[in-house]
Amino acid sequence: MGIGDIRGRQSAFCGVVRLSAMTQVLAVANQKGGVAKTTTVHSLGAAMAERGRRVLLVDLDPQACLTFSTGTDPDKLDVSLHDVLVGRAGAADVLVTLDDLHLLPASIDLAGAEVHLLTRPGREYALTRAMAPLLADYDVVLIDCPPSLGILTINGLTAAKQVIIPLQCETLGHRGVGQLLETIGDVRSFTNSELEVIGVIATMYDPRTRLAQSTLAAVKDAYGLEVLDPPVPKSVRVAEAPGRGFSVLQHAPRSPSADAYRALAARLDERGAGVAP
Repeated sequence: MGIGDIRGRQSAFCGVVRLSAMTQVLAVANQKGGVAKTTTVHSLGAAMAERGRRVLLVDLDPQACLTFSTGTDPDKLDVSLHDVLVGRAGAADVLVTLDDLHLLPASIDLAGAEVHLLTRPGREYALTRAMAPLLADYDVVLIDCPPSLGILTINGLTAAKQVIIPLQCETLGHRGVGQLLETIGDVRSFTNSELEVIGVIATMYDPRTRLAQSTLAAVKDAYGLEVLDPPVPKSVRVAEAPGRGFSVLQHAPRSPSADAYRALAARLDERGAGVAP
C-alpha cells in the first residue's frame, strides 16, 4: 500500500515536527532499480563532505545497499532505522560514523517497518519525526529512497525539501519517471507542499551513443526536468567501489566519475542546495 493511502484525503496530522530550516534535506529517488541511486547518494555525500559540509546519509531501502556500500554489514547491526521508525530506538542511538560522514543504516528488517507504518496515524511523517532531533548537527541530509512508490518512499519525500532523480541513459531508464512525478505531486498536495524537484542526474553515461543523448532529450521534453551537468560517465571504478566499502571518490579519486560527482556537489552548492542559509 502506498500513495493511494494519502490520495483523496488531507493528511492533517497535528503532531508533525517540522525539520530545521538550516539543514538541506535531499531525497534521491527513482522507482526503477539499477540507476545508480545509491551510488549517487554516497558519492554526493562524500563530495559534499570534501567541501566542508556536515553530512548525514539515510538508508531508507530495506535492501540496505547504501549501508553495505559504506563498509557496514547490515546483517550485523544490533539496531537500524527500522528500530527508529517503529519506536524502539532514537535516531541518535543507531547512527554509524564513517570518517567524514554519518549514516542512519538500514537492514532487511526495514521491510517490516513498512508494514508497521501502514497501521499508524501520521505514518507519512515517521521519518520526519525521527530525524528532527538530529537536524541541527548537519548541513546536508541525503536520503536514499527505495526503488518503489510505497510508504517508505513517501516518508522520504515528505521529509525532504528537494528531490534529485538519477537516470540511467538507456531505453528503459526513463520509464516510471512520470509515475514518480505523479507521486511527488501527491506528496506536495497532502504532506509536503514545499517539495522541489531539482532535476535529473545522468548516470552510467556513455557520450558516444546517440541513445544516451536521445534519452536525456526525451526526459527533458516530456517532463520539463532540468538535466544537471555534468553527466556521470559509465565506469568500472564506480562498480568496484561498493564492494570495497568506499565511495568512488575514495576508491578512484582522480577518475572522471569522481570528478563528475564533485562538480555536481559544487553545482548544488551554487544553487543553494546543500548549503545552510
